[in-house]
Amino acid sequence: MTQLSADPAMQAAKELSATLFSKPWVFIRGVPSLKFLPPEGPPEIAFAGRSNVGKSSLINALVGVNGLARTSNTPGRTQELNYFVPSGYSGDDGDLPPMALVDMPGYGYAKAPKDQVDLWTKLVFDYMRGRSTLKRVYLLIDSRHGLKKNDEGVMDLLDKAAMSYQVVLTKTDKIKAAGVPRLISETLSALKRRPAAYPEVIATSSEKGEGIAELRTAIALAITL
Repeated sequence: MTQLSADPAMQAAKELSATLFSKPWVFIRGVPSLKFLPPEGPPEIAFAGRSNVGKSSLINALVGVNGLARTSNTPGRTQELNYFVPSGYSGDDGDLPPMALVDMPGYGYAKAPKDQVDLWTKLVFDYMRGRSTLKRVYLLIDSRHGLKKNDEGVMDLLDKAAMSYQVVLTKTDKIKAAGVPRLISETLSALKRRPAAYPEVIATSSEKGEGIAELRTAIALAITL
């Protein structure tokens, strides 16, 4: 911990995260297909994960705005790429927000119609492959279930596309505290053979606020690389 604190890049990232996440955040656009993407400009950070993994809750915790990203008890509700940015910027050249967060449709929801799942999947995968301003994908994994086959399929695609991604464990408050270090270790072992995976795992609980500051710093570091 002392070494990380003394790292100039890490210290700069902590200071940047304090600035980024002290501002109010707003929803600016839902993107149902790639032709509706905003012009490439600010760095983008995207969140991927199985349906009901807690993406919306995590984004709300990150930006400190309850209800900004819509949460639902119905898995698969998010069907678009939803863009969020810090408020106070016009969006014109010279007055662009410093970054954007992108909430991507959840995958792996078995009850959704197959053609709908295929459309969501194509949108997400095409975005991840072709967006030059996308700096990192945070792959959310439910702590209660660990890595599943469809998570590994997404990781295969990210590795093939050489798209940097980092695993974030969600809902750690739902498992025994002693199980968290073990789950982190197991996940890290699974990531060793993954060339595009960032070699650190962040454990979070949106409900308890655990790991949120660490994730904010990781995001700030990612957009400066």
